[in-house]
Amino acid sequence: MTRTPYSTVPIAERVTPQSVALRGVVKTYRSGTSATAVLGGITLAFPRRSFTAVMGPSGSGKSTLLHCAAGLERPTSGSVAIDGTELTGLDETALTRFRRDRLGFVFQSYNLLSTLTVRQNITLPAELASRRVTTAAVRDVLARLGLDRHADARPATLSGGQQQRVAIARALLNEPAVIFADEPTGALDSRAAAQVLGLLRDAVDVSGRTVVMVTHDPVAASVADAVVFFADGQVRETLVRPSVEAVAARMATLGVAIGTDGGR
Repeated sequence: MTRTPYSTVPIAERVTPQSVALRGVVKTYRSGTSATAVLGGITLAFPRRSFTAVMGPSGSGKSTLLHCAAGLERPTSGSVAIDGTELTGLDETALTRFRRDRLGFVFQSYNLLSTLTVRQNITLPAELASRRVTTAAVRDVLARLGLDRHADARPATLSGGQQQRVAIARALLNEPAVIFADEPTGALDSRAAAQVLGLLRDAVDVSGRTVVMVTHDPVAASVADAVVFFADGQVRETLVRPSVEAVAARMATLGVAIGTDGGR
C-alpha cells in the first residue's frame, strides 16, 4: 500500500485543514521562582493522512510536545491548530469539546473503566457528549479490531493487547481527525505491540486519519511514514520512510538507551 508522501516544504505551504500545525510553541514549567523551558519555540506540521513517530531522549520534551499538540496542555506561547481550528484561542469548555469531538487518544495506560464492559467503554465518550452512536457502528469497530466476541467482557478479563485494542476502538469510533498516541506499545509484548501498530497504520491507510505517536521503540517507529527526532526541546531531524536500523542508529547518536524511556 502506498504511503502518504511526507513533505519537507515550509510549514505554511503544506498545512492542510486536517493536519496539526505548531508555530513557535514554547512551553515553560515554573516552580517557585525557577522556570524550566521544555519546548523552545517549535514550528512543525504533521500532514493529513500521515503517521508520524516522535522520538528522543528521556526529558527531551517529546511527550510535552504531544500534549501541547493535542490540546492537553496549553503552550506558554505560540499557537497550535488542528483540523483548521486554532486551539490556543479556545476557552476551556470549547477546548474540552473539541478534544472530545475531533481527537482520539491512545496511551500506555489504557484508561478503561473497570466497571464497564468493552462496549460501554468505547461508547462512553459519545454518551458524555450526548451524541448518538449506532449499534452498527459499534459492531463494525469491534469486528475490525477483533473484539466482537469480547463486547460484554470487563477489562480485567482481557490481555494487555486486547485492552489496548479497546482503547483504539474508543478512539476510532468517534472518527477523529487526529489520533495521538503516547507510548501505546510500551506495556505490551512484541506480538500484541505488532497488532496495535498495525491497527494504527490501518487508521491512516484505510480510514484516512492522522496519527502522531511518541515512542522509544525503533520497531514501532519504523511503522510510521516519518520519525521526528527530538532533543533539548528542539526538533533535530526528520527521517522519512524509516527502517529499524536507521532509527536505532540515529537514536544512538542522541545518547538514547533503546528500550528505556521516561520523563517529559
